[in-house]
Amino acid sequence: MTIQGWFLILGFVAILLALTKPVGLWLFALYEGRRTPLHVVLGPVERGFYKLAGIDPQAEQGWRRYALHMLVFNVALMAFTYAVLRLQGVLPGNPQGLAGLSPNLAFNTAVSFTTNTNWQSYSGESTMSNLSQMLGLTIHNFLSAATGIALAFALFRGFARRESKAIGNFWADMTRITLYLLLPVCVVYTVFLIASGVPQTFAATVNVTTLEGVKQVLAIGPVASQEAIKMLGTNGGGFFNANSAHPFENPTALVNLIQMLSIFLIGFGLTWTFGKAVGNTKQGWAILSAMVILFLAGVTVTYWQEAAGNPVLHHLGVAGGNMEGKEVRFGIAASALFSVVTTAASCGAVNSMHDSFTALGGMIPLFNIQLGEVVIGGVGAGIYGFLLFAILAVFVAGLMVGRTPEYVGKKIESREVKLAVLAIAVLPLMILGLTALSSVLAQGLAGPLNKGPHGFSEILYAFTSAVGNNGSAFAGLSANTPYYNGLLGVAMWVGRFFIIVPMLAIAGSLAAKKYTPESAGSFPTTGGLWVGLLVGIVLILGGLTFLPSLALGPIADHLAMIRGTLS
Repeated sequence: MTIQGWFLILGFVAILLALTKPVGLWLFALYEGRRTPLHVVLGPVERGFYKLAGIDPQAEQGWRRYALHMLVFNVALMAFTYAVLRLQGVLPGNPQGLAGLSPNLAFNTAVSFTTNTNWQSYSGESTMSNLSQMLGLTIHNFLSAATGIALAFALFRGFARRESKAIGNFWADMTRITLYLLLPVCVVYTVFLIASGVPQTFAATVNVTTLEGVKQVLAIGPVASQEAIKMLGTNGGGFFNANSAHPFENPTALVNLIQMLSIFLIGFGLTWTFGKAVGNTKQGWAILSAMVILFLAGVTVTYWQEAAGNPVLHHLGVAGGNMEGKEVRFGIAASALFSVVTTAASCGAVNSMHDSFTALGGMIPLFNIQLGEVVIGGVGAGIYGFLLFAILAVFVAGLMVGRTPEYVGKKIESREVKLAVLAIAVLPLMILGLTALSSVLAQGLAGPLNKGPHGFSEILYAFTSAVGNNGSAFAGLSANTPYYNGLLGVAMWVGRFFIIVPMLAIAGSLAAKKYTPESAGSFPTTGGLWVGLLVGIVLILGGLTFLPSLALGPIADHLAMIRGTLS
């Protein structure tokens, strides 16, 4: 580890903390439906959309109606994308003449981008046409991200409102988030990427001559526009197979830093928005503090392990850290930081190959996802996932003091606790169940390219990534098969919507409650004790649930490395 590496990590966090309140203020304006400076230009567009769609933005919905509209919208989008991918061979915008995707791959990809997972069982530059990239995939990058933020807004209203049956209007939330946040930022972001060397063209390839005189054909396309929302919306699906390790997606150290900042930007801002919504910004800062503690702990372990390198290679006289699978233009510190950022935020973009990390260095990205999108989380998904853990934490605190738990003025009763447990339990049930199934069936065992603990880790990481809606992978798994495409598709759908529906039910239940003012017996939820309890609940639940599987995979892999075993 180096001073420069730690300067990068701490400077990265400092920049985000400085941006938290400004971003939170903008998000709060959208949460409340207030007028913004962009309304001068985009206000008529918003009103025109409502008129065309027959939507009254002032007509609010209860949690059931909000959930139903959200589900119908996402099912329709998934069906549309499936059709685009299957018909790719006969649709325009296909200069390479690529054929349509197989049914199982089209299903997997449609579910993947609908759920904000962006798992890719294919090589983008040799599988997807320009039209499929733009119309089939990039559209989901905007709308799945907007869905996550809208759902966070709905839960905020559940905590903030008193004796109300409504938690907002899904269509109004989606429209405002897309029109006044995601689109404007991505226009500026795209221009920056183009100026930095990222391609943005309808052409498919370009012929070049290398310095050695060799002729090469390089794939290009509308990359910059997809790259911007890929990062800002914590989507992660790359235009190219190498994702953000590809120089056309991530050409410079500055671009790399901006990409990492954009992954966390909305997640940080939403914590401040939550505090503002419930009338106490300290509540938001407390949640953010717990998130940052978990994040920095993960970065420390990953950077330490990658900088330490492989002791077997050291014994052979090869000194230095672990550079396998990493780009020289980024180095170990930026690669380790990116890996933790992308898995702490359920983004899934990668600028290095996690399968090539040391055993414990690769375990941290895996464990980040297993914690349930709560370290920082995907846009919206992170904050509402963390609030589910907050409900459990105040329940535990209530048991300690022998009184009904309260959180931000709302009594947390059996209904909320049961729904929170139901939502949180989805992850381990699906991850561990499907991993166990794939570890014994012939179709599952045909996927990993490595044997032993590392092969098990590849399977475990795949289902963790799918259920956690992350999308990154231990690249040693051959996942483009009917078995893995189908099972991972189901895992992604369950991991997204089987958490969202109970969460919306909690929002509806909380919105209907009266406000309960704090008293001398209330457990404080803004200080260091609360932050420590939150961190402890997250780690204990994650540790107790997933430690046995980690022991069979990366921990066993690490012990084998110490013994000098390389296979």
